[in-house]
Amino acid sequence: MKQTDFLPLQISVLVVSDSRTEESDTSGKILVKLLSEAGHRLAEKCFVPDDIYQIRAVLSRWIVDPTVDIILSTGGTGLTSRDRTPEAVMPLFDKVIDGFGELFRRKSFDEISTSTIQSRVTAGVANGTYI
Repeated sequence: MKQTDFLPLQISVLVVSDSRTEESDTSGKILVKLLSEAGHRLAEKCFVPDDIYQIRAVLSRWIVDPTVDIILSTGGTGLTSRDRTPEAVMPLFDKVIDGFGELFRRKSFDEISTSTIQSRVTAGVANGTYI
């Protein structure tokens, strides 16, 4: 197998929450820490409330930005009436990454047990940007 050179990616992080701020955010900080430790670069981090159109506005801006390779989001995937991230994101996908949600929930099961069933996580590609 041929070894290839590591190519750092430009990754944007979206925190979807009605209550989190930079000071109180934990999950977004973990994502930034892990991507940095892996040698990637933070393109931008943004907070938006649980609002479909505000989520789509930020995602759309990043999707058309040729310098953003990947978008990671956290929040808004549960079952409450305010959790609307999947509904905001899925119409933007050109292609869905089937199986991502199942793998994510399987991995989460070891840490949070059956609570993982509450996650409606999804993934896809839009304009060459992985989300």
